[in-house]
Amino acid sequence: MSATSPPPTASGASATPRGGALLITGATVLDGTGAAPRPADVTVAAGRIAAVAPPGTLAPGDGYDTLDATGLALAPGFIDPHSHADGSPLESEDDTSKILQGITTEIVGNCGQSPDPGPYGGFGALFERLDASGYVTHYCPLVGHGALYEAAMGGRPGPPDRDDARRMGALLDEAVEAGVFGMSSGLIYPPGLYTEPDDLVDLAGRLPEGRIYATHMRDEGRHLGRSVEEAVMLGARTGRRVQVSHLKAAGVPFWGGVDDALARLDRARAEGVDVNQDVYPYDASSTTLHAVLPPWFQEGDDALLRQRLADPRQIERARAEVEDPTDHGWENIVAGDGYDRIMVSSTRSHSHEGATLAQLAEKLDMAPFDVIVHLLRTEDLQVHMVDFSMDERDVETVLRAPRTSVCTDGLPIDLGGKPHPRLYGSFPRVLGRYVRERGVLDLATAVHKMTGLTAEVFGVPERGRIAPGLVADLVAFDPATVGDTATYQEPRRTPAGIRWVMQSGHVVVRDGRWLGTRRGARLTPA
Repeated sequence: MSATSPPPTASGASATPRGGALLITGATVLDGTGAAPRPADVTVAAGRIAAVAPPGTLAPGDGYDTLDATGLALAPGFIDPHSHADGSPLESEDDTSKILQGITTEIVGNCGQSPDPGPYGGFGALFERLDASGYVTHYCPLVGHGALYEAAMGGRPGPPDRDDARRMGALLDEAVEAGVFGMSSGLIYPPGLYTEPDDLVDLAGRLPEGRIYATHMRDEGRHLGRSVEEAVMLGARTGRRVQVSHLKAAGVPFWGGVDDALARLDRARAEGVDVNQDVYPYDASSTTLHAVLPPWFQEGDDALLRQRLADPRQIERARAEVEDPTDHGWENIVAGDGYDRIMVSSTRSHSHEGATLAQLAEKLDMAPFDVIVHLLRTEDLQVHMVDFSMDERDVETVLRAPRTSVCTDGLPIDLGGKPHPRLYGSFPRVLGRYVRERGVLDLATAVHKMTGLTAEVFGVPERGRIAPGLVADLVAFDPATVGDTATYQEPRRTPAGIRWVMQSGHVVVRDGRWLGTRRGARLTPA
């Protein structure tokens, strides 16, 4: 973490105003509510927005430094509702993948995965350790169902018994007391994939009113509708808010399925269920390679997975199921997309990155399924993939839906390799490709989906809008040039058009450059 003082801005205003006050002039303000853009001047004092007024009505005197934002759009700092940067504060390298996009706040702990509190002595001590390291972006943690399971079960595989369930409930209560915003599940991964819906209802029902249950659903392909029904059922039975994570129709045979999924979510809202969804603006997903294997193959810990990968009989059973397109009751990624649409994005040794399973099969002279087994064995399970599983029409359909927030679903930067470009480009991509180029959204609506809507849904305090009294987390961008530059082969490219980013009144990014001081904080629910 650097303690370097930020240099002056181009207009002459210091990144930390000398008198503690700043006048931002010339901007077109998008206030985060979805209201039409309007020209306005904004004053910032003591880290908060002091006033928003018509241009020229706020005098530059009275100790204000001036920041000229002529020609730029001024928005609330973007809020990412689905991130996997849980451990980023503990890294010696500043994780700038989000802040350079204009993201000032992240919801972490998604897909049932969050840090194990055991080594730290509990959730409170875990958060104290993170706080001591400092944050690049503001940090809003969820607790993962998988973390509760592992802590309660002590590594023992199988479904929890009554005592285990009690321990999981007590751990959830502890996490809530320590300040989590809610709980997440990852029902495509162990242990979520073999967890009964009633067990999830019991846990989510313990959350305080207003806290959220976010779910990576059980199946985003053939059984998308059934998965949506499970999420809706949990919200109806518990009365808790539900977030459907990265809504999609995954698998070529199932493209178009988002229409029915969104219609069911709309009906649920009309019936009084508090349910929303998010999406990342790409037609490819990304996860661990072993997610392509059948649920029974993944059950248990890594030691059991390694044993199965060494057992020829179990490998042949898995091969037969993975390459059979009929319904086995679980999301079969290979059957839905084929080996030629699955790209290796990172491995422990950084070999084979950027190649598809089909390409590697030809290169290594082995069957594509054997490539999966070979990679998982030789890389000690440390293999991630990008799966080109979606149709852009479906992405646009979900993006248009009124209760959709924009997310990155960005994996940790320490994986290396060729990560999904969503980690570096999601929010500028929406503004460039889906607002300016394709007209899927208007600018005010897009900004609302990146700010005010997400703050409302997750209970992010005092952020998400430009209004007097709220924290001065702001982003200024050029609507004519903003966009992503990251690609699948060169994903670590800085986006274009993000002129500067401010957190609590301090400029932390200027002209695509991180200024070196961690200004984020761990937030607690509103």
